Amino acid sequence: MLLGGLRAGEPGAVARAAAHAPGMNVMLSTAQFVVAREHGFASWAQLKTLVTAVSAGGVRYDTIGHGYSAYRRADPRIAAAVHEALGDARTVVNVGAGTGSYEPADRPVIPVEPSTAMALQRDPALPPAVLGVAESLPLADGTADAAMAVMTMHHWADVDRGLDEMTRVARRRIVLLTIDAEVAAGTWLFREYVPEAAERDRREFPRIPRLLAILKRQARVLTVPVPADCTDMFALALWNRPEMILDPAVRAATSSFARMDRGRLAAATERLARDLGNGHWDRRHGHLRDLAEFDIGLRLIATEVA
Repeated sequence: MLLGGLRAGEPGAVARAAAHAPGMNVMLSTAQFVVAREHGFASWAQLKTLVTAVSAGGVRYDTIGHGYSAYRRADPRIAAAVHEALGDARTVVNVGAGTGSYEPADRPVIPVEPSTAMALQRDPALPPAVLGVAESLPLADGTADAAMAVMTMHHWADVDRGLDEMTRVARRRIVLLTIDAEVAAGTWLFREYVPEAAERDRREFPRIPRLLAILKRQARVLTVPVPADCTDMFALALWNRPEMILDPAVRAATSSFARMDRGRLAAATERLARDLGNGHWDRRHGHLRDLAEFDIGLRLIATEVA
């Protein structure tokens, strides 16, 4: 459309080109360059790379996101930690909002979510999600007092850019809930049954020191223990309830399992079922059943923007 406008000499198109590409010839590459610069990229290649990566992520959750609302219900104790970190922020942007877990209900929230499948599972009582990605939030500067991101950064195509966008739209505060992949790798599930999931988490979850370096400001890092009866049934939340991992519907509602090779997941599940049946799991890990909570690597990061 921009290229057509330039060829036709439309004033609006000419002004856009003059703002970002003065003196360049009217051709496809010029129009691409202008569009890239308008979205904050140095080149069309950079924009194309990000769009390709984000598109792949969106397709991923449109494929595996079904059923999240049934099994990924916000745990009130984890939610309390998130809401305490939001503090007195009167308005919140929720980046990678999904089905709405952990969104505060006592203040206006703008949810941003890239996956249609996830957005459609939101409770009708919640505000509808704005379709968009962390790396290019469709919001103005300083839109809300706070920006939050709960268990989503490992799905972003560009963590640095996503955090820059959160900083741009938040006037006061940023709150992140994520996983320390090194701690998670030491859990019995990842260590003994699905080590490939641990390796993927190491690649995809940004390390805590890296997050602090990107944020470039003082931040609080808090350990959030996962309760024994956690209602948010992500894979590591089942640290004391291994039988639940045998349920295909539970596995389908967490990306750690949903993204595994089908054959390797089946073999791991069969091995876990065998170890539960012959008592091997309980001999090694049965003491976990008596704990009220456990550290699986869940971390809360909160920092002030201004």
